[in-house]
Amino acid sequence: MIGQEKRSVSNHDKGQVSYLFARKSKVFINDQGYLTRPELIIEYGFWAREGVADLLPLDYNVKAKNKIPNKVKTDPTLNGFDLSSLLIPFDEIKKGGPPKDGIPSIDRPIFLAAKYAKFLKADDEILGVVRNGKIKAYPIKILDRHEIVNDLFDEEAVVITYCPLCGSGMAFLANVAGQNRNFGVSGLLYNSDVLLYDRESQSLWSQIKSKSVAGKSSGQELVFIPTIHTTWSKWKEQYPNTLVLTKKTGFNYNYDNKAYAAYQDSPKLMFPVANESKAFAKKEKVIGIKVNGKFKAYPFSKLKKSKGIITDVFNGQTLKITFDKAAWVATVRDEVGNDFPAVTLYWFAWYAFHPDTEIYHK
Repeated sequence: MIGQEKRSVSNHDKGQVSYLFARKSKVFINDQGYLTRPELIIEYGFWAREGVADLLPLDYNVKAKNKIPNKVKTDPTLNGFDLSSLLIPFDEIKKGGPPKDGIPSIDRPIFLAAKYAKFLKADDEILGVVRNGKIKAYPIKILDRHEIVNDLFDEEAVVITYCPLCGSGMAFLANVAGQNRNFGVSGLLYNSDVLLYDRESQSLWSQIKSKSVAGKSSGQELVFIPTIHTTWSKWKEQYPNTLVLTKKTGFNYNYDNKAYAAYQDSPKLMFPVANESKAFAKKEKVIGIKVNGKFKAYPFSKLKKSKGIITDVFNGQTLKITFDKAAWVATVRDEVGNDFPAVTLYWFAWYAFHPDTEIYHK
């Protein structure tokens, strides 16, 4: 496909086939079946080997992938999940590569005081949460590798989630229907966004929809709580007493090696989405809100033209949007100054889930 001659290798795993097109004449696979040089590979079809999904080069052809027949249509499960009560189109669920829990959640987070967080640089991105008198920062470079942190805020269960493919960081109350849920990464994607699962009911949950889409909890919604996607320097300045999630996760990852740098710099997507818009670049950052069932996006390219705080009234709600041009960070507050639930993410991801969104144009 690229380079000189097309050569292929196929891997058979539970009836799934992956076709790999190599840049070189030889492809080396170790004793565990992992590619030793994944950067030499372009894959069409399923991402069948753990670790390949976030290492493959990003000239991945979405249209070509769509032409591959879905061999699991007759199978009621994906990664072991029962999809009998599915609320989203089956054909739009994609296997992300790693299996269920192949991307490990952090279930026993360890924190330290800001002054000891020497591993963070001023411009490192973090997801910040203030709740029940507790202030915590979750470095994106750690969330890139784990996507889920099951945490407590003064005994209240909260799940911190992040999807690197969508750039979306969201926090939810983990108590659903009177039961605290412990969440993990399903290994499945919908609209390129992570599908979570809870270990109590084994139900699948869409992060951006904030809703269970399959399993016993299908149809139940998560309560989205305010989060701030910002830089470490800005967060520490505002909250000097913040706690910080440490690199002591129990897993041997190099968190200083930015996992999705190439993906972020590429205009291309790894997985297809149901709805697409050319109004903005696919990976333009926006901050999105929901007010009484209506959605609105504030593109950063529009916000950067503003002077000071923007006051906007949307669907009866007065909002104040602040944009820091230097840090490239947006925040949303209500009319009395409280943080308003909002998510910073890529434009393609917001539009994929909310094609009827309104857009801030001033």
